[in-house]
Amino acid sequence: MATKKESAAEDTMRAEYSFRAGVRGKHVAAYRKGHKVEVRRENGTTRVVRYTLEDGAVMLAPDVRKYFPDSVAVDRALRGLIDIAPKKRRPGPKTS
Repeated sequence: MATKKESAAEDTMRAEYSFRAGVRGKHVAAYRKGHKVEVRRENGTTRVVRYTLEDGAVMLAPDVRKYFPDSVAVDRALRGLIDIAPKKRRPGPKTS
């Protein structure tokens, strides 16, 4: 098992890596639709694993995630909002 010092050394970003031209959220829409990972084995075969968000799953923005680290925390907060929301809801905008 690696020590904290060894782990920190492994996480150091090299100087030649630059993300200045990166675009935040560039691939998020495609990721939400699902993605696949191809694993090439030593024997020459390829295993394809498909990943999709679970039905009803949502992705939290990083600033929100630090307040709601898991589904229990999110559910607790939303149930609190449900308790104080008007019982008769007005129709909202349609989402696809």
